[in-house]
Amino acid sequence: MTILASRTLVLPLEEASQVGHARRTAHRLAEQQGFDAEDAGRVALLATELCSNVLKHAQRGELHLRAVPGASGGGIELLAVDRAQGFDTGTCMTDGFSTGGTQGIGLGAIARLAQVFDVHTDERGSVILARLYRRKGEHTDLRIGVSHHALHDDPACGDTWQVAIDGNCLSALVIDGLGHGPEAEAAAQAGAQAFGAAPFIDPTLLLERMHQAMNGTRGGAVAIAQHNADSQRLVFLGIGNIGTNLVDGVKARGLASHPGIVGSQYRKAQAFDYAQVNGNLLIMYSDGLQSRWKLEDYPGLVHRHPAVIATVLHRDFCRGRDDVTVLVVDLEPIDG
Repeated sequence: MTILASRTLVLPLEEASQVGHARRTAHRLAEQQGFDAEDAGRVALLATELCSNVLKHAQRGELHLRAVPGASGGGIELLAVDRAQGFDTGTCMTDGFSTGGTQGIGLGAIARLAQVFDVHTDERGSVILARLYRRKGEHTDLRIGVSHHALHDDPACGDTWQVAIDGNCLSALVIDGLGHGPEAEAAAQAGAQAFGAAPFIDPTLLLERMHQAMNGTRGGAVAIAQHNADSQRLVFLGIGNIGTNLVDGVKARGLASHPGIVGSQYRKAQAFDYAQVNGNLLIMYSDGLQSRWKLEDYPGLVHRHPAVIATVLHRDFCRGRDDVTVLVVDLEPIDG
């Protein structure tokens, strides 16, 4: 069984000196994931090129960094994010093309450096994804994306998330501890620890264990989604204000949660069963994200990598006054 969880590190890009800081930060994160000198150098080069592309094309933006899991060890996810006018992807994929009038290597060269590459661009801005894994050994990229941020980059985050994978079974969790800061984080981590101990048991029993673990903390909102790709079914149980949607094509249906606070009190915990969900997107988000988004407002976005979808939603709908988590899972068989 594999359990995934990691925080998004956001590096601002407003002037050229910040490119070097981003490169060093990405290199250090790669070393922490066990990358050798050559592979860590590839991560640093990608960070440099992505950051330079943002500054040339959009003048300002961000680089999002996160550790991601792989079959033979951890990988690195880099996301270049901007709010400029967008660009013609076909033209920019050509080596030597530069929007800034300088000698550019082109997104095509960036794509060749990365093992996983994807782009979404429109009039609202652009998100460019690159994931790299260690070249020694095989890796399987999981179609899971998350944008997970603490308010004002606080070291403590009251949101947390986990995804557990066992064959073609997946169990996803999002917790929003009440408020933010260390006490909210303690509540969320208590619940996550209980979830991680047995993520595939009956969700009502799992929620009760989390409720007991979070007793004595501030408590929080909890959502659990368990997907079995073989039976094409999803079971969902939510308490509190974690938003959850199943997206089929671009049509989204909200999944119902019950009122209450896990760790404090809730009157009812009923799981709902959804059939024929393979091929859907599962999108779970804390209330740090506005709920008024619609994927149909972003032509083509539903077909992009879940990491790109999560980042676009965070970029455009983050409230900016609370911790925020956006988890996107492509509900397809995992082990092939």
